Amino acid sequence: MVRRLREWGDRAREIARRAPKPAWAIVAALVALAVLDAAFPPDLTRAEEASAVVLDRRGRWLRALPVESGRWRLRADLERTDPRFLERLVAVEDERFWLHPGVDPLAVARAAVQAAMSGRIESGASTLTMQTARLLEPRPRTLRAKLIEMVRAVQLEARFSKREILAMYLTLAPYGGNLEGVRAASLSYFGHEPESLTDAEQALLIALPQAPEARRPDRRPQAAASARRAVLGKLVRTGRLTPTAAAEAQDEPLPGRAPFPALAWHAAGELAQRAGRGEASIVSTIDAALQARLEPLAAAAARAQGLETTVAVLVVEVESRAVRAAVGSAGLSAPGGWIDMTKARRSPGSALKPFIYGFAFEDGIAAPDTRVEDAPRRFADYAPENFDRVFHDKVSVREALAQSLNVPAVATLEKVGPSAFEARLAGAGVELVRPRSDSRAAGLAIALGGVGISLRDLAALYAALGDGGIAKPLAWTEEEAARRRRERGRRLVDAKAAEQVLDILRETPPPQGFSPAALTRGRPAMAYKTGTSYGFRDALAAGVIGGHVVIVWTGRADGGARGGLTGRDAALPLLFDVADRLHAPPAAPRPIAPSSAPRALTELKPATEGPRLIFPPDGAQVQVEAFGPGSRGLALAAGGEGLSWYVDGVPLAPDPVSGRTIWRPKGPGFYRVTVVDAEGRSAQARVRVRGGA
Repeated sequence: MVRRLREWGDRAREIARRAPKPAWAIVAALVALAVLDAAFPPDLTRAEEASAVVLDRRGRWLRALPVESGRWRLRADLERTDPRFLERLVAVEDERFWLHPGVDPLAVARAAVQAAMSGRIESGASTLTMQTARLLEPRPRTLRAKLIEMVRAVQLEARFSKREILAMYLTLAPYGGNLEGVRAASLSYFGHEPESLTDAEQALLIALPQAPEARRPDRRPQAAASARRAVLGKLVRTGRLTPTAAAEAQDEPLPGRAPFPALAWHAAGELAQRAGRGEASIVSTIDAALQARLEPLAAAAARAQGLETTVAVLVVEVESRAVRAAVGSAGLSAPGGWIDMTKARRSPGSALKPFIYGFAFEDGIAAPDTRVEDAPRRFADYAPENFDRVFHDKVSVREALAQSLNVPAVATLEKVGPSAFEARLAGAGVELVRPRSDSRAAGLAIALGGVGISLRDLAALYAALGDGGIAKPLAWTEEEAARRRRERGRRLVDAKAAEQVLDILRETPPPQGFSPAALTRGRPAMAYKTGTSYGFRDALAAGVIGGHVVIVWTGRADGGARGGLTGRDAALPLLFDVADRLHAPPAAPRPIAPSSAPRALTELKPATEGPRLIFPPDGAQVQVEAFGPGSRGLALAAGGEGLSWYVDGVPLAPDPVSGRTIWRPKGPGFYRVTVVDAEGRSAQARVRVRGGA
């Protein structure tokens, strides 16, 4: 604006210098117009109060935010709008739009002649720019208002390009009810972005803004059909549509109205709020297909754990740090469902132990096979216990981390230094928050979850483990993800120490009903750690799975205690379920470091022949149509005499009719099937069960 005023001022001075005396009146008029324009600029508030649309990585709509009074006013994106629609809109509404300065003198003259001849107004001569001015500052339809619109139209043309004005019109145009803007109308009526529109859809979108309530297709279909027919007729007369295509378009059914999508509700809403002024679309890193698989999974897990429980899940691609899924809660109807638990700072329980040992490996304090004492011990005024209150005497660091023993972790943190530990995490961009009542320096309670950390920061730490010890911030847009791939990042821990930690975490015992990665065909190598906070308030599982990091948390949004739900019981099974839905490429786990065998296993003696398990074979993946009692089930088969069958140690009774043993799995997952013959000899199979087609 300042630049245009300067240009006008320079132009006026040049005219004044060259022009004769009478031209001073013209110069004065130009200056007066410039002053009035600066003093009374058009009000652009309504155009600025519009929402950007957040898209997934492939352009699928995730969410937008309503504006005042719940109106869906979405910024138009001409790059994502059907160019044929734009051409036809201009042809019908303002054929000289690209030529006139905001007011079309020919249209004004035509309207004046028609009014003089008929004694009434037959056409309004409104250009698209004038309509935009009216949408910015709505007024009653009077002659005075029309004159103001003309002035405002000229002002808009002086400030914006033609494409910017067209985008502003398509942002503000009403389409019935609380819909404003062509994107909101296209998604609500047709279920898709206006990138590609049928002839019938284009005609309806051109017709609606002139009488949005009278022509609403979901409430007044006859009026909508008539208005659509009129626009199709204009397109035929101007040669932009053939009569045959117009007839086919008129036969197309009128649409109803559908609700807006709201995938990744918390994350997409956050991105929409931080959109820059005029930014119409934000391409996030979220994968809508993965997000749609995980949201109902999280909701089901929360329901299974109690009415007050909510769940949060983060999936991060290690290479780019792109957040591919972000489930902030178990749903908006769940307790605390409006709170984004991926941002909340909660106790990580034991989930920080891998980094304590990683720093110890790097600093030469310990190695994976270093023996440490797991026995009652007091550290000044702090006396930690193991979760099960059982001590194991001398254990290796490898065993201490895999079994999540507390005393060895605290002893190692004492060597590393809690302040140094906290500073190293801060250097990687991760802040640990101590309780308000604890004003002292960082203490040893860090090892057992005595600090707060967000799931987002925890995901960044585990992504560093998966990326050779390099820490980078998470990426929420595809633009940020591209930058992360190029960035060097910050060194959290050296690559060797990071890999040693991951090797140990790959040996962590799986939850009941799931097989270790090394025994499961097709599953990516999984390195994972659980955490449980004081009072069972937080149950957490973090894993590096293939090229992804997955963080799973369950608990109460209000921080209330829950009875007996640990990270291993409440979060780890969900981590495995999320891994099943990742479709990450399979990867063979690294070999487990050799160690001396126990004396009892020094010599492997040949086994006597026992039952031969025929179905299911070891390592099999089987698919069933339904689960639980009443389902068809799986007929088990083996060779031998006096056979008894067990699944995860629970006996199966033979079918009373057929005499065969039918196994009806209770749900998808991993199971241990055992058959025992009359002499007590057994055979086992690890089986993965999938459901559905």
